[in-house]
Amino acid sequence: MTNNMKSLNDTFKTNNGIEIPCVGFGTWQTPEGQVAVDAVKYAIESGYRHIDTADIYQNEESVGRGIAESGIDRKEVFITTKLWNSKRGYESTLKAFGESIRKLKIEYVDLYLIHWPANKANGVKINADTWRAFEKLYKDGRIRAIGLSNFLTHHIEALLDTAEIIPAVNQIEFHPGYMQADTLAFCKAHRIVVEAWSPLGTGRLLNNPQLKEIAGHYGISVAQLCIRWCLQNATLPLPKSVTPKRITENAEVFNFTLSDTDMQAINSLPYIGGSGLHPDKIDF
Repeated sequence: MTNNMKSLNDTFKTNNGIEIPCVGFGTWQTPEGQVAVDAVKYAIESGYRHIDTADIYQNEESVGRGIAESGIDRKEVFITTKLWNSKRGYESTLKAFGESIRKLKIEYVDLYLIHWPANKANGVKINADTWRAFEKLYKDGRIRAIGLSNFLTHHIEALLDTAEIIPAVNQIEFHPGYMQADTLAFCKAHRIVVEAWSPLGTGRLLNNPQLKEIAGHYGISVAQLCIRWCLQNATLPLPKSVTPKRITENAEVFNFTLSDTDMQAINSLPYIGGSGLHPDKIDF
């Protein structure tokens, strides 16, 4: 368990030596425009130094504007974006990456992820070709670390058969009631940092009676409980909000530690709050 995170400036170190700030600011479902610009600016003002976006979120331009307008030095913020499913493949990946950095108005990306694994009959080849493009971009210095999103153990094992570079990160749905234990264990064994998307179950966990009771013991919100729980399970949470109060609150998770008893109680929760999106069954 990771109990030694003391602030937003603490980091997870990847297998290629890159350090990623330990809580990321998620922007999924944050609409393009001033809402996204302001949310990113406020997050940076609140101390976040890790911003997560994706091509399919359709907000890369606004995320880039928010970072630029914050006045922060580019080197001080860790920026992640992701390749969308319709753009997989070697040449199309290289083109899509160029589109993303143009929208973000940056010269390099800190972390680039394959958003979902291809799961059709030729999925293994598509994933391998896509990863080869990722490796080229990495070797060319366009990306500081390359990784995956929503890859299950069998997807990663197939990728490793042809990969030159082991993925640095796997970003998966991870929250109380949905731990994906097998994938988590595999990633830890291969020194792949696990990032937790939807750490609050896209809000579905916030009124859970058991989580509310445990949070009450510490005088914290259920959101803070979930984020701290992710950290103590050695995963990197990516909470999302556009509300200044919640953006700040979600970063205030370093002045308490969940007990082993409470961690076990949360770890033992039945399936709740899941998105229902399964990497082997998605058709988008």
